[in-house]
Amino acid sequence: MDNPISILWMRRDLRLEDNAALYHALRGPNPVLPVFIFDTGILDQLPRKDDARVNFLHEVVAGLHAKLKALGSTLLVAHGKPLEVFSRLVETMGVAALYYNRDYEPGAMQRDNEVRALLQASGIPAFDFKDHVIFERDEVHKDDGTPYTVFTPYGKKWRRKLEDIPSGAAQGFYFKSYPTEKHFHRFAQVEPAPLPSLEQLGFSESSIPFPPSTVSSDLIRKYAEQRDIPGIQGTSRLGIHFRFGTISIRAKARRAQQLNDTYLNELIWRDFYSMILQAFPHVAGSAFRPEYGRIQWRNDKAEFDAWREGRTGFPIVDAGMRELSATGFMHNRVRMIVASFLTKQLLIDWRWGEAWFAELLLDYDLASNNGGWQWAAGCGTDAAPYFRIFNPITQQERFDPKFDYVRQWVPEYGTPAYSKPIVDLSMARERCLAAYKLALAPQ
Repeated sequence: MDNPISILWMRRDLRLEDNAALYHALRGPNPVLPVFIFDTGILDQLPRKDDARVNFLHEVVAGLHAKLKALGSTLLVAHGKPLEVFSRLVETMGVAALYYNRDYEPGAMQRDNEVRALLQASGIPAFDFKDHVIFERDEVHKDDGTPYTVFTPYGKKWRRKLEDIPSGAAQGFYFKSYPTEKHFHRFAQVEPAPLPSLEQLGFSESSIPFPPSTVSSDLIRKYAEQRDIPGIQGTSRLGIHFRFGTISIRAKARRAQQLNDTYLNELIWRDFYSMILQAFPHVAGSAFRPEYGRIQWRNDKAEFDAWREGRTGFPIVDAGMRELSATGFMHNRVRMIVASFLTKQLLIDWRWGEAWFAELLLDYDLASNNGGWQWAAGCGTDAAPYFRIFNPITQQERFDPKFDYVRQWVPEYGTPAYSKPIVDLSMARERCLAAYKLALAPQ
């Protein structure tokens, strides 16, 4: 490629519409070539060669490749380690600048810093932008500048921040879309690059279907009333699209603000957990509250296997775990129930459960998954944690009283073939409270 180009490095922003980094790249001085890297540093760690998320990524990347081809450009798709890919690009192309949207996971930040250093050594500037969240860590904080560690005051400040519109900006500034379409003529006009097959990446087709990227207005309007009922389609299931940025968080926040405040609150939770990971990166591997690291987990392997396979003898727990294995999805209410059961009733380390979810969830996101598991285990951003122990029987009675959800996933329920309970709930509660009290006693 003879003329200098700007590279758009696509990662968790797999769309051409309302994309912050793309907008700024297209308005820059050079034609823009989008690049996507199937990162072997990530792919090589995946235990399943039919991982549905890789399948999803491949489909989305193929779609972007086709869209860019229609615009006379291409998506350059590489397979390897980002640092090595960019080393080759710098050597073989006239790279004038790099544009990308920020990723807040510790490993991703290290990766990005390494790539930036490589480019800077060659005199190539790198520009990064906010796109994956509404507000980053330093945009919503306490009055003294320190990060919030409790959701409720964070949520209130988050909402007040919407009124803090920069001088000269229009109403709805933080939810405003980037009009990338106006500048599509700025894509580099090049021959289509080859697209590797799933098999060439070392993976195979998954049988798991992917949820659509759109939801009805009626579902969002009824979200507050229906979101806790696992037996119906009462949630948006947009998690995988938020995870990989195939939809715009700004567009969904605008819609939530118009239709349902409870749904908007869920998007605030997403920002909150992202902020916690940014401000307290130690949560990626250990308890938010260090004293909870002293809990003596039982970590019974046989009981963990029964939990993973949906053989605990508690119907709503088993239904949730089987739904996860079959679809890569689990209803949000049920996620809380199964996580509480593993950590409180079975006294198994929350990191075991977090890792299992990370392996199977289509919408796996480090910040949200970690935050949810630490909330369930009581070791996260919570004021009075360990007394909260979900009883799976009362949760069943409240949220699936007719066993609609259970019968969908546990067809043998109510027959002699169904598993007997693997733990006595009364005993388990006392055991849990004793273990937590011992760990939290003054040292």
